[in-house]
Amino acid sequence: MATAPFPLTLPGRPADEPAGRWLSRALRGEILAGRLRPGARLPPSRELAGHYGLARGTVVQVFEQLRAEGYLAARVGSGTFVTRVLPDRLLTAPRPVRPAVAERPRPRPLSGYGRRIARFHNMEPGPVRAFRCHQPALDLFPTTLWGALAARRLRQASTHLLLSTPPCGYPPLRQAVAEYLTTARGVHCTPERVAIVSGTQEALDLTARLFLDPGSRVAIEDPGYSGARMAFQGAGARLVPLPVDAEGLVLDRRRLEGVRLVYVTPAHQFPLGVSMSVARRLALLGWARETGALILEDDYDSEYRYAGRPLPALQGLDTGAQVIFTGSFSKVLFPALRLGYLVLPDDLVERYEAAQSLTHRHAAYLEQVVLTDFIAAGHFGRHLRRMREVYAGRLALLAEEVRGRLAGALELGGVEAGLQTAGWLAAGLDADAIAARAARRDVEVTTIGRYRMRAAAAGARDGLLLGFAAVDAAELRRGVRELARAVEG
Repeated sequence: MATAPFPLTLPGRPADEPAGRWLSRALRGEILAGRLRPGARLPPSRELAGHYGLARGTVVQVFEQLRAEGYLAARVGSGTFVTRVLPDRLLTAPRPVRPAVAERPRPRPLSGYGRRIARFHNMEPGPVRAFRCHQPALDLFPTTLWGALAARRLRQASTHLLLSTPPCGYPPLRQAVAEYLTTARGVHCTPERVAIVSGTQEALDLTARLFLDPGSRVAIEDPGYSGARMAFQGAGARLVPLPVDAEGLVLDRRRLEGVRLVYVTPAHQFPLGVSMSVARRLALLGWARETGALILEDDYDSEYRYAGRPLPALQGLDTGAQVIFTGSFSKVLFPALRLGYLVLPDDLVERYEAAQSLTHRHAAYLEQVVLTDFIAAGHFGRHLRRMREVYAGRLALLAEEVRGRLAGALELGGVEAGLQTAGWLAAGLDADAIAARAARRDVEVTTIGRYRMRAAAAGARDGLLLGFAAVDAAELRRGVRELARAVEG
């Protein structure tokens, strides 16, 4: 074995660097640079310490550290050597040799579910501009307060907080949600019937997997929420689109023949924004009791209502345990908060709990605890009241600007709730073309037709979906101005 030439030349030591840190860095650098080659023997620790004016204990400690890291090896009676195979090489995979002719990959043996699903493109990050839909005013969320609640919980974290929670969620949060829904939405529920999930999309997936087999018939609103349609299609269901008018879902008993599940947004229909009339609600419930079908009620955007008294939930009128009720905190607070809820009939709680225990286990525990504190301290109610005022003002400004710049070309629907509104174009105007021209002017608008399963009836007007909640006054004015130019174009 060749001993490293003595004296071993190492880079100079900065005046403010501790001796041990410098020696470790210097020796590691010499090894990696190849100046100390694999198999080379290092000078004895006593000689190296004397040459550089170090304590021998410091050198011994550095040698032990580098041995632990895999750079050095010690042999009794022989000394300390650079290892033959450096740890850095073990972390670097050899570059594969590509065959001269690329092999054609074999088809993957996917399940039916794997072949049916497609990615659901929801909200994309980016600067807020007119007319961003589905997004609350995130700049007005009390992030400092939320952070303080989270920090306090973490400082006081017990082993219980670090363990887990039941599949249906953190019990105090289930209690808080039950109290809120009973008071604010007229829902009949107890904490035991509340299941905390990671949002509406998970609620849709769970429901589909529990109640639908390939070929099962599911009725959905048309136009309606794409995320629901894709979840049911992934389960292999046969979709039955039902039209929506000014009173909500049109109940067509002939088309409902054999339907196992109906998905509906009665409080604030997506995307048209209408509320289902009481007569339609009672008719739907009567049909479900007669047939034994289930109704999945998505309480979409019901928290932000700007006109009239809020209608009680469809579930609150149900006397036959036919309705599963779901909602989310993501649009009310912030999208990254992946928490929502299901209110289940008594006989379904155990089934949902079993399904959760095999998949997600439970929603994020710390976020559940922080949200519970946020609700219990009254911050949730105050935030809702504040945002309701802000959004109502932005909606009023949008309506005023549209009347001033787009009169005769675009008419806003009678929006009563939510974060966006439907705008109906005058006859002869093409929504797709206008949306494309608006995008070139840095304006986001979505066509109503994007949410349809069937073509609109002959003579029906095209429409656009305009978000206003996340958009401030200046951007709303700019957006309407540019949209008017896109319509003129």
